[in-house]
Amino acid sequence: MTTSRSTAVRTTRSNTDGAGTRWRKNRPQTGKLWTDSGENHDERGLKHQAEGETRSVPVPPEQVALTREHIRLFCVADDGSLFRTKHGNPVGSTTYSRVWSLARHLALKPAQVLSVLAGTAYDLRHACLSLWLNAGVPATEVAGRAGNSVEVLLKVYAKCIDGDEQLVNRRIERALRGDQL
Repeated sequence: MTTSRSTAVRTTRSNTDGAGTRWRKNRPQTGKLWTDSGENHDERGLKHQAEGETRSVPVPPEQVALTREHIRLFCVADDGSLFRTKHGNPVGSTTYSRVWSLARHLALKPAQVLSVLAGTAYDLRHACLSLWLNAGVPATEVAGRAGNSVEVLLKVYAKCIDGDEQLVNRRIERALRGDQL
């Protein structure tokens, strides 16, 4: 039995601007044994949102440009998917895992490849939320953008990003000395 975490691979956009996108539903791949329909994907509303509500997701301008170029070249599927197989089907979790493994070897240093750093694409979520927290974004705002409670955010996602220990130590030292932050 293979299951994967919910991902917003198949998401319907209700509107887009330069600062972000508003999402209103997704179709996570969980496996036939775990869906109400018996299919690999069930369409669902967003976690912690009432039916039909949207959640704003900040998107950097560079990502907006890349996404628009992707849509220009490959279009969007009828169901709102940005990525699909050459036969028009949803991309399976094993394909994402295989491509992610190859990308890690190309992007990371050998010691990092051997570590747990960015072991899965889902780890980017952890890194993103940790980055926002380390940048000083209030936990309530980070939790809201991520679709989590503050409790879950701080329990699960508030991890240090590889290499930030020195930065955090310097901040603590400055605070202990009474320096301005």
